[in-house]
Amino acid sequence: MILLIRSRIRELDNKNLTNMKITQALMDSLTEKAKTSPRLRINLDLRDSESDGSQRMLNAIEPGSLLPIHRHQKSSETMICLRGKLQVEYYDELERICTDSFIIEPNGTNVAVSIPIGQWHTVHALESGTCILEMKNGAYEPLQDCDVLKR
Repeated sequence: MILLIRSRIRELDNKNLTNMKITQALMDSLTEKAKTSPRLRINLDLRDSESDGSQRMLNAIEPGSLLPIHRHQKSSETMICLRGKLQVEYYDELERICTDSFIIEPNGTNVAVSIPIGQWHTVHALESGTCILEMKNGAYEPLQDCDVLKR
C-alpha cells in the first residue's frame, strides 16, 4: 500500500528526485494531500531509484493521524522536523507505558531525533502542516504484528 502511494505521488509530482529541492511549495503540496488522505498523512519517497536500499522520505502528517506504537528491529530511525511540531513518545515494552515524551520542531530545543533500533515509539503531529524528513537503514519492510505494541 505504501509503495503504491509513493508511486502515485511520484506520478502526480513528476519530480526529478535526484536533483530535487525541498521547498515550502513542495511541503504545501504534500500537506494538502495529507489533509485529504484517510490516514491524514502522506509521504514522498526520496530514494534515487527502486533499487536504492535505504529509506528516505518526506512525511506530511496532520493532527489526528493515528500511528501505532511500534518499533523497527533492523534499523534506527532519524526524524528531522522541517516544519510544524511533532510530539515523539517512547514506550516500555513490559509495562506498556510512555517512558519519555518530547517535541521536535524547526526552531525548538529539539529539531530532530535518532530513535535507537528496537525502541518502541509513536509520533503525533501537533500542528497542521507538519512535515518531517525521515530516514532508516535498509529496504522498506512492513511492520509485523510483533512490531506493534498492543496496550
